[in-house]
Amino acid sequence: MHPFRKAVESDDMDAVAALLADDVVFTSPVAFKPYPGKAITAAILRAVSRVFEDFTYVREIANPDGRDHALVFTATVAGKQLQGCDFLHFDEHGKIDEFTVMVRPLSAAQALSEAMGAQFERIAQEAAEG
Repeated sequence: MHPFRKAVESDDMDAVAALLADDVVFTSPVAFKPYPGKAITAAILRAVSRVFEDFTYVREIANPDGRDHALVFTATVAGKQLQGCDFLHFDEHGKIDEFTVMVRPLSAAQALSEAMGAQFERIAQEAAEG
């Protein structure tokens, strides 16, 4: 099991943040523009942990060189069940420098967008403190 998966499944958000490169770029499944930087990415991931219910990784797929991982998950948000995948790329130091999330179906993605929108002020505050 990858350390990122272990940290998420343990709800250890400090360990999750420690695995992020300073220049990580987070690409959201519901926002057009990517979010660059460790502070904003860590704040987004903390918010996701607050809005997702019954989050479970169901599959881990790794590139043989260890620099790319895909972690397939299921969760519920606002009563909508979703399937998703975290696509992680690791830099030469083993830190996540690209983090892309995709989710389906559309109704769940819309519920996620609304739930994360409600977290926006807290995300911005945490990122500024981060």
